[in-house]
Amino acid sequence: MTEHSSAPKHHGGGGGGWIGTLAAPVSALYGMAVARRNKNFDQGKRVTHLDRPVVSVGNLSMGGTGKTPMVVHLLELLVSNEHHPCVAMRGYRAAVAEDGSRMSDEAQVYQSEFADLPVVAQPDRLAGLGDLFATPNGEKIDCIVLDDGFQHRFIARDLDIVLIDATSDPFRDRLLPGGRLREPIGSLCRADAVVLTHSEAVSEQVLRELMEQVRRVNPDVMLACAEHAWTGFDGIEPEAQRTAAVRELGGYEELLAGTVVAVCAIGRPALFIQEVQKRTEAAGGRVAETLVLRDHDPYKPETVRRVIKMAKEHNAAAIVTTAKDWTKLEREASDAWPCPVIRPRLKMVLNQDGEALERVVLEAVGR
Repeated sequence: MTEHSSAPKHHGGGGGGWIGTLAAPVSALYGMAVARRNKNFDQGKRVTHLDRPVVSVGNLSMGGTGKTPMVVHLLELLVSNEHHPCVAMRGYRAAVAEDGSRMSDEAQVYQSEFADLPVVAQPDRLAGLGDLFATPNGEKIDCIVLDDGFQHRFIARDLDIVLIDATSDPFRDRLLPGGRLREPIGSLCRADAVVLTHSEAVSEQVLRELMEQVRRVNPDVMLACAEHAWTGFDGIEPEAQRTAAVRELGGYEELLAGTVVAVCAIGRPALFIQEVQKRTEAAGGRVAETLVLRDHDPYKPETVRRVIKMAKEHNAAAIVTTAKDWTKLEREASDAWPCPVIRPRLKMVLNQDGEALERVVLEAVGR
């Protein structure tokens, strides 16, 4: 399928129209169940306090707020300050290896960034952490980062960071299944810090309005903004088809001057596709076709063959994908690809009050 898109617009998360109306009764029941669950957690029921500081990174909405690059940013901060963190996550759609271990695409991204990082990727994070702490490698861990931890309240945390995608206003959204909210906006009262991500894609006025709305719910919350920055490209290429652009200029970004195809299976694909289009057009190239799959698609062999066929049909200079998608596409031998497969290096850049947030993180871990 070929997509054409314009610059990102600020919009609600969903739940409008007749679909939202039909789903409203189910959303109401879902909200009641969430309220009961949170009440139990508020009373301390089934909440475990670990012997090491815990920092949680989560959100209110389904996918696409930037949890993975934010967790990477925090891990870099902790490691650079001589801490020994681990990451605990549910491991959604995690693949089971031959040794029985589970590894999701996010977990593989973390381990590609931090070779020795202990990662727990299983639904029962407490059990996974307990097993990890019982090992020699687990003894030196002095802090835990929960990936997607806002709703996972079985583990007490010292700092709760909630991400809000600035391009998708949660205050205009509804609870699942009528919208994308996993719990009501009022749950922001639990947050210690809120970070507005994708701030580069909206106006200053939109950011101010979102901040005001957040403060109405939680007047004492720390607020920061963050941008998703592409700092370069990594890639692989078939040995027999090495291009002059890569060999001589040493940069995969030069391939954007040609014809490319873009492929992704992430929570908010539109922003990725728009950035590929913007950079390709700026380089003098074009995006011939895009393939957008459901979030966490496993890239079965028939899907990989479809991607290869797309690239061949357009005589593409490159296939552009994301780091998460690459963790599954890299299973294919490099010479199976008809052209280089490149992915942007994505970095979360904290700007407004970012330094204050980092200080709070270090203080929480140091307690």
